[in-house]
Amino acid sequence: VQLQAFGGGLVQAGDSLRLSCAASGRTFSSYCMGWFRQAPGKERECVAAINWSGGTTHYADSVKGRFTISRDSAKNTVYLQMNSLKPEDTAVYYCAASTRVVFTTTLREYDYWGQGTEVTVSS
Repeated sequence: VQLQAFGGGLVQAGDSLRLSCAASGRTFSSYCMGWFRQAPGKERECVAAINWSGGTTHYADSVKGRFTISRDSAKNTVYLQMNSLKPEDTAVYYCAASTRVVFTTTLREYDYWGQGTEVTVSS
């Protein structure tokens, strides 16, 4: 069972990026999926989460209106569209799946994690 996150890179402030998280080994279409990020010296935080149907989403206040989480169950893939990027968005971004609860933003309730993809936003 693997989650592979990709799509990170070095961009300038105001640019956009789309992160993708591809699941393999089992289907994650019925699970809550989340995107987390961890900046140097900071704790890992939930940026966005989405339930199995896509009908419920959550965004951190710092990214509301700029980031959009979505999922394509047929492709077993979750996306994070990031617009109007800011230098403070610089971090390693991780995707994760929770098989334990229907919907959560709590880190410890996620039991499958991808390897992380680095996003650097220059000013």
